[in-house]
Amino acid sequence: MVPLIGQMAPDFTVTAVMPDNSMNDKFQFHEYLSGSYGLLFFWPLDFTFVCPTEILAFDHRMKAFEEKGVKVVGVSVDSAFTHIAWKKTPVEEGGIGPVRFPIVADLSKSVSRSYGVLLNESVAFRGTFLIDRKGVIRHYVINDLPLGRNVDEALRMVDALQFFEENGEVCPAGWNKGQTAIKASEEGIKSYLKSHAKAL
Repeated sequence: MVPLIGQMAPDFTVTAVMPDNSMNDKFQFHEYLSGSYGLLFFWPLDFTFVCPTEILAFDHRMKAFEEKGVKVVGVSVDSAFTHIAWKKTPVEEGGIGPVRFPIVADLSKSVSRSYGVLLNESVAFRGTFLIDRKGVIRHYVINDLPLGRNVDEALRMVDALQFFEENGEVCPAGWNKGQTAIKASEEGIKSYLKSHAKAL
C-alpha cells in the first residue's frame, strides 16, 4: 500500500445512493466535497454484523460532523440496489434505516482499490479517511474486518486538524478540543512536557 497521507484524495465518479434514496449515477467525490472537509469510510459488505453498528454510529453523529463543516460519505462493494434495500430494512431487523449521507456503490472495487483498502480483490477493510478542504488526506486508519471503529475518534481528529489550521499549534497525545496544545518549537514542547508529562 502506498502511503496516502499528504496526497490528494483519489477522485471517483460512481453510482451513489443519496440520503433521500435517489440514485446518483454520476456522483463525483471531489465535486461533492467542493471545498468542505470530507470523511470517507469503507465497510466490507451490507447486511453483515459489525457494519450496521458503525454506519448508525456515523449517522447518529451527523449533526456534529455538519457543525464542523465535514461531509460524510460511505462506501462498500455492494450495488446501489443492495444499499437501498438495507436502508429500507428496519434497524431492529439488521438494517440501517434512512441514514443521512451518500453511500457509494463500489461494484467495480476501483474506489476501494485506489484507497488501498481492498482485501483479496473481494471486500474492503474498515478504512476511514479525513480529507481537508483542499482535498488532501490528513489522517486515516484501517481496521481489520472484525474490529469496529470509534466514530468519536474520527470527530476528535477533525477537531485536531481544524485547531492546527486555525492556531498553528500541534496537538499532543490524547488531545481534545479545549485542552492545551503545543507551540511548534523546542521551547513549546519543553514547556508542555514540564506541566503535562505525568498525565500522558
